[in-house]
Amino acid sequence: MKLLLLPVIALYLAASYACCKSMLTQEKRYRRWVLICGGIALLLHGVWVSQSMLLTNGQDLSIINVAVLLCLLLGLSVTMGCSHFQLWVMLPVVYVASSITLLLSAFISNPYILHLGIYPQVMVHIGFALVAFTIMMIAALFALQLGYLDHTLKRHRPHALQLSMPPLIKIENQLIALIRIGVVLLTISLFTGFIFLNHIFEHGRAHKAVLAVIAWLVYLVLLFGHYRYGWRGRIVGILTLLGAFILILSYFGSRIFANLY
Repeated sequence: MKLLLLPVIALYLAASYACCKSMLTQEKRYRRWVLICGGIALLLHGVWVSQSMLLTNGQDLSIINVAVLLCLLLGLSVTMGCSHFQLWVMLPVVYVASSITLLLSAFISNPYILHLGIYPQVMVHIGFALVAFTIMMIAALFALQLGYLDHTLKRHRPHALQLSMPPLIKIENQLIALIRIGVVLLTISLFTGFIFLNHIFEHGRAHKAVLAVIAWLVYLVLLFGHYRYGWRGRIVGILTLLGAFILILSYFGSRIFANLY
């Protein structure tokens, strides 16, 4: 399986390079290579995920495997939306992150075997959680875009990357729309978790649920402030990134903590 590693990383890096060239030179011919290299890399990435997670004795949902899966979902989402939503500037970030997680997965082995076929209700919870997490990470990338554009526009220093980004108001509207969808999915994920997962608040697991609820509340405050008080710009970006950070801590931080203690 490790034979896939070098081709996938090389294709991701080639796609990232072509994407950066496209943004800096404004030559659209590079975008064809972005989609070709990125598409093949995502296909091979999917093969890697299936071979590392779907085992004969169950599903290996170790921390690194879940990170690789989330990067795959993130890469698929951003790649499919890059033309319509002008997400080109996000692709190098997502592709490099995918390369790093794949490289780590080749050298880190800490199996966490589950049998989701026996517990389909848990699969429902995990499915909603993965999709919600992916959407909120895309929203975090939008928040970074928003911050970058706001910073450069206020300093009156136009950069080449600005020409590859949509208008500021469009980014903000898309960000709010993503958070709205993500909150619905996160609500379903939390609800199914409380119903289907036993001992969710037992020692060593409670912090995961608590952090997830805190992140959910952060996003709710953001949406309420946006619609009630007209929050825009920096405060929306900060709260989006804060919610994303807490969500990351909720899963990856809790799993690391559980492994240590």
